[in-house]
Amino acid sequence: MDLSNVRWRKASRSSEQGDQCIEVGATLDGVAVRDSKNPEGPKLIFGQADFSAIAQAIKKL
Repeated sequence: MDLSNVRWRKASRSSEQGDQCIEVGATLDGVAVRDSKNPEGPKLIFGQADFSAIAQAIKKL
């Protein structure tokens, strides 16, 4: 999947140093997730429903 045009963003609650963050980017099919320290590294791709379920579960922690 070509992710070269994805607009990546970090969580608004990221630390000031920004060294322990993930970034997310919308794709045509869902959401891509990457490690902000390694933007060229591997990415996880989730369908919209799966990403929403994960985000809701994390919010409950």
